[in-house]
Amino acid sequence: MKYDILQVVGAAVMVVFAQGAIRLLVDRDDTGLLGWLGGGFALTLAVHGVLVAAGVLLTGWSHARAKALGRRG
Repeated sequence: MKYDILQVVGAAVMVVFAQGAIRLLVDRDDTGLLGWLGGGFALTLAVHGVLVAAGVLLTGWSHARAKALGRRG
């Protein structure tokens, strides 16, 4: 069950921050959830990219762990 929850969390992180990165590319002033960073466009876009990658890795890892336990086909 914990791998299912981690997979959902990873997918949610990936989707939220991918959408934020796209929004930032369209409107450079709309920093969204990372507005508190205050590092400018490049830093905010880089952090969005890192968080998207973290979401992808968490989703893939938790799926692989669940599959190794026989919970996936």
